[in-house]
Amino acid sequence: MSKSDMTEKPNPPLKQDPWRVPVTTASIPDTGLHRDLKADETIRHAIADVGDLREVLSAQASFDVTPKSGGRYQVTGHVRARIGQTCVVTLEPMESDIDEVVDVTFAPPDQIPEMAALIDEAERSDGDTPDPLEAIENGIIDLGRVATDALYLAVNPYPRKPDAVFEPVVEVADPEDHPFAALKALKVEPKKPGKKQPKGT
Repeated sequence: MSKSDMTEKPNPPLKQDPWRVPVTTASIPDTGLHRDLKADETIRHAIADVGDLREVLSAQASFDVTPKSGGRYQVTGHVRARIGQTCVVTLEPMESDIDEVVDVTFAPPDQIPEMAALIDEAERSDGDTPDPLEAIENGIIDLGRVATDALYLAVNPYPRKPDAVFEPVVEVADPEDHPFAALKALKVEPKKPGKKQPKGT
């Protein structure tokens, strides 16, 4: 087993990081590297638990990590997943597909404050806002975290089946509940005048 394989072997999932695939920047060649990831059942359960999903049926990612100037690294690729949710209309179980494009740049931690200041300045001046940077933590880029972050951002918080139709419950008003029903009940029908009987009969 190579040093690179040992470095990139997924760690047991944590509550806050259900899918961890750390890559050390020292192991990334100048030409970059490509990684295909696939979450096993244990990791899928952890992703569902952290993301409040009914289940994660599949989750995979394909990334290219490319070195840039200034000690930065660009991670591009796709995250694909199939998740189980509950339809907000029918409350029935349903499945949703995710295909999310990833394009994120990692930088040394000391560059993050400078970039944050540039973003604030651009927002105040209505100029073009530079892309935010993710910090390289302890010389490591965690591709598993990149994958789960992209997956969670792509989840529809209000999933709905394509054929689901919301039908509001229409209650038929009871005539007896009419606000004037009580008055009607109190109303006394006038007596019809009867024929007068002749006197002396």
